[in-house]
Order: sequence, then structure tokens, then C-alpha cells
Amino acid sequence: MKEREANQRYRLELGVSMLLYLGVLAGSIYLAKPMDAGWQRTLLLITPVLPVFLAVWVIARQFQRMDEFLRMRSLEGLAVAAAVTAGLSLTYGFLESAGFPKLSMFWVWGVMGFVWGAHACLRWLISR
Repeated sequence: MKEREANQRYRLELGVSMLLYLGVLAGSIYLAKPMDAGWQRTLLLITPVLPVFLAVWVIARQFQRMDEFLRMRSLEGLAVAAAVTAGLSLTYGFLESAGFPKLSMFWVWGVMGFVWGAHACLRWLISR
């Protein structure tokens, strides 16, 4: 499979998994609102994780399709994003001890995704 075809397929597969995620997320929130607390509500509220697993599988397949150079560059970006996110999480943990408001774990992926994207953009700008 050529690189362009692989990238188009990846974007399609990831896009479908993300649309599925949004649909399941919206549905689970809508259906869970009137429910009483309990294991059924909990199970319903964690169903959006299933399309996330699908997205993880899509990303893993894309890494398998990449050549060694692109795989190394992508993993480097992921490592930088993980390190920055870990540093920010640790720092904010200390700030919470100083009275800053508690943040949800939902912020972690947002920060990591942003740093990963920013690193990729910086890498692209530098290599131009």
C-alpha cells in the first residue's frame, strides 16, 4: 500500500471511529441522565470507551504501515508529548496542594494531544 493510500485510509478509519465515539458519548449521556446511580448507569457511561479502543486499534495499524523513519519521528513526538504532559501533571498536582482547583483526568489527553500536535507542527516548520 502506498503512503498516500495508507494515510487516506487511516484518516477515514480514525474519522469513523471518532464519529462513532461522539455518537456513543452523546447517547450514553442522554440515556444516563434520568437513571439512578448504580452499576447499569456506570456501565452505560463507560460505553464511549469502546469506540476509543477502536481508535487505538486504528492508530496501532497505522504505525505498522509506516516505514521506520516515519515511525521513529512519530514515536519521538509521542514521547515528547508524554514527557511534557507528565511534567505538567506533576506540577499541577503540587499546585492543587497549594489550593488550586482540582482538575479532571479528562484534561490529560487534551494536553497530551495538544503537545503532540504542536510538536508535529514545529517539526514541520523546522524541516521546511
